[in-house]
Amino acid sequence: MKSPHFDLVVIGGGIIGTATAMLLKQQMPTALNVAILEKESSVGYHQSGRNSGVVHMGLYYKPESLKAKLCLQGAFEAFDFFDKHKIPYRKCGKLVVAVKDNELQGLEKLYRNSVTNGVPDVRILDSIKEIQAIEPNCSGKAAIYSPNTAIVDWKEVTKTFAQEFQKAGGTVLYNFKVSELNTESSDPAFPVTITSSIGQRLKARYVLSCCGLYSDRIAQMTGCSYEPRIIPVRGEYLGLSAGEARQLVSTNIYPVPDPNFPFLGVHFTPRMDGSLWLGPNAVLATHREGYSYCDFNLSDTLDLLKYPGFLRLASKYVFKGIEEFTNSVVVNRQLDILKQYVPKLPTGKVYRVSAGVRAQALAPDGTLVDDFVFDFDPKCRVLHVRNAPSPGATSSLAIAKYLLNKMNTDFADLT
Repeated sequence: MKSPHFDLVVIGGGIIGTATAMLLKQQMPTALNVAILEKESSVGYHQSGRNSGVVHMGLYYKPESLKAKLCLQGAFEAFDFFDKHKIPYRKCGKLVVAVKDNELQGLEKLYRNSVTNGVPDVRILDSIKEIQAIEPNCSGKAAIYSPNTAIVDWKEVTKTFAQEFQKAGGTVLYNFKVSELNTESSDPAFPVTITSSIGQRLKARYVLSCCGLYSDRIAQMTGCSYEPRIIPVRGEYLGLSAGEARQLVSTNIYPVPDPNFPFLGVHFTPRMDGSLWLGPNAVLATHREGYSYCDFNLSDTLDLLKYPGFLRLASKYVFKGIEEFTNSVVVNRQLDILKQYVPKLPTGKVYRVSAGVRAQALAPDGTLVDDFVFDFDPKCRVLHVRNAPSPGATSSLAIAKYLLNKMNTDFADLT
């Protein structure tokens, strides 16, 4: 049987892959034959469907970084998309709260950063009275308030991207786990051959890899560098039912980020179903799809332990890692932290609800790669999305446009 031929194959049916495929196909509905390959039975199965569901405004990111530029652009493009396609969302705002005196300097620095990044309508709240005018059950010494921060179901958004892609004539191939990617085919018109784990085969002129947790391994298949390496970081959530949450919290409540730790800390996030999620923490996973402690993969674990960059990272954050693990196992420790922000939190009604695994890129020197990273090697005809953690979902439409611009430059004969 003749292998299907495509002008562009997108590997990965997460939010960035589906957004990019959708925009490309909508721009050129008849000129290009485009396919998305997804190893699961649905899109948005991993990071895109297992997250806090927040539409970020770009408070945290280094000015002039890709994250800073694409987050804000992507947020307002997302709002337009939600409105057009009648996807429910809610602008419930966000408080970043300092509960200790030694956090006030960090809060002020974060406020200046958000102003530099052009975050709209952001302001400082200097007293508990001002904080409680927005969130009556929240306690703190001062806070930043971002009224345009919103919540949405990003998995639903990913599904809509895929549906719009298919409406424009695109193809989604489910249960297609890429096992081989040969960029030296004898066919000059379609030089890339992609083979699945069960022997399915197709040919492509170009490939866009949006593989999240497996981005480094797909890059290695094409002959590109294995670095930055992906380390899986599990984020676990606690929850409160809609009935309990209704009178407690209606706004996202975040801590002031610890400058010595690369994640944002546990926070309160309202959900579209009315419930409330608390978290996530940040615990090293021993499986790239390790959503519970029972999930273990020997190959993934050995891959981590053999990487010098991981050993350098582990030595730097060993005590923080132990603390995060302990808080994960002993839930009351995590609840004690959360009650600093909302003292009325009914701890007896809190339960475990979900977990996600973040694909975090790690450099050889042990530093976590902070910004988005995109990599193209003209010899292999593959454009790689190497690092796109939070705010990747918020930025997805802006990232898609950025990637289309790169493809117009790097994929010389695609369009």
